[in-house]
Amino acid sequence: MTPTVHITFRNLDASEALKNYVNNKIEHVVSKYLDKVTEARTTLSLERYLHHADITIHSGHFYIRGRERSEDMYASIDLAVDKIERQLKKYKEKLKSHKPAHVPHADGPVRVRYEVFAAQPDTNGEAPKVIRTEEFLAKAMSVEEAVMQMDLLNNDFLVFTNAGSRDINVVYRRRDGNFGLIDGQEKKA
Repeated sequence: MTPTVHITFRNLDASEALKNYVNNKIEHVVSKYLDKVTEARTTLSLERYLHHADITIHSGHFYIRGRERSEDMYASIDLAVDKIERQLKKYKEKLKSHKPAHVPHADGPVRVRYEVFAAQPDTNGEAPKVIRTEEFLAKAMSVEEAVMQMDLLNNDFLVFTNAGSRDINVVYRRRDGNFGLIDGQEKKA
């Protein structure tokens, strides 16, 4: 199945050669590893002298991301796709046989808001300055699914709704390479 590929260019001219290159690379990796892909989003950007490629593929219940940068856009695309391919090799069987966690009486995903604060505290004793606010949906999934999704996105943490408890949880990658879980569940005495 050929995914719909959306390509965004930032600080560089959109070229048919780059569009075709991205499409071919994504089609190759998708046909090799995935059955159900709905779309792929790619952002190609130029910042100073570095060429950034950020590729996210949506497959069923999961998102797979590869982000890389180098001094050449084609090399950045190759590196990002290689990262995606390594992740897909690692989780190939789990992705094909995956059935989303059953969530009884689910109200749907929980909306979570996070804020980014300025690194330098305000010297007037006021609250730190908010420089960005974003919202996202904390999808219901098992802890195992959350760890896999975090790994597929190449993130260091993932906020999700625990399918078993319906509480907001966070999985994160520890410095020692293991994973941690922050469970927001209220413990009863």
